[in-house]
Amino acid sequence: MIDRREFLTIAGLSGAAIFFNFNNILHATIKEEEKVMAYTAKDYSKLIGMEGFSETLLKNHFTLYQGYVTNTNKVLDTLGQMLKDGKTATPEFAELKRRLGWEFNGMRLHEYYFENLGGKKGGINKEGSLAKKMTEDFGSYEMWEKDFKAVGTMRGIGWAALYQDSANGRLINFWINEHDVSHPAGCNPILIMDVFEHAFMIDYGLKRADYIEAFFKNIDWAAAEAKLK
Repeated sequence: MIDRREFLTIAGLSGAAIFFNFNNILHATIKEEEKVMAYTAKDYSKLIGMEGFSETLLKNHFTLYQGYVTNTNKVLDTLGQMLKDGKTATPEFAELKRRLGWEFNGMRLHEYYFENLGGKKGGINKEGSLAKKMTEDFGSYEMWEKDFKAVGTMRGIGWAALYQDSANGRLINFWINEHDVSHPAGCNPILIMDVFEHAFMIDYGLKRADYIEAFFKNIDWAAAEAKLK
């Protein structure tokens, strides 16, 4: 029969074992959640109420964006598990790797898009560094705007994007197709405009040019200028 001191010693060791085991389980659970939630959808509800964008349109767009965040996490988790399981030589691994760029860019481009909206009325600061750079590279702000809008009204689905070449600082408007095609390597995104149908058809139907006018009225030019290098 054990005495009181021996009992307390055993009880203490058992309690410690239970405590540390619980901590290990909790730590593993937190790590698992961190792994699953590598990316978290951002809240852009402050944009609701923008002129020219209905609440229905914006909420649908937010939901679509959240889907890209979810799928980016799923693809990354699946690829990580396939790497651990030694399945990197499989067609499934290859196709998921190709899919990753599409899901990830779908997430990130939407974040850029929402973050360069919600600006105050008044347009670009013509004395600011961005307007001056546009004048340097396009001849005037108005010429840049004409070029950017022309990109946005091109037939097809995708994105109109103002990029700055990190090699020489030049500003160039690009057409981005299907999220992951036509991004200029090594360039810095300054302004992003979504021209997939989901960005405007609820409010504008086929009148994409009218949507682009509404987009320009709501650009946060300070956010765009802050990205200029």
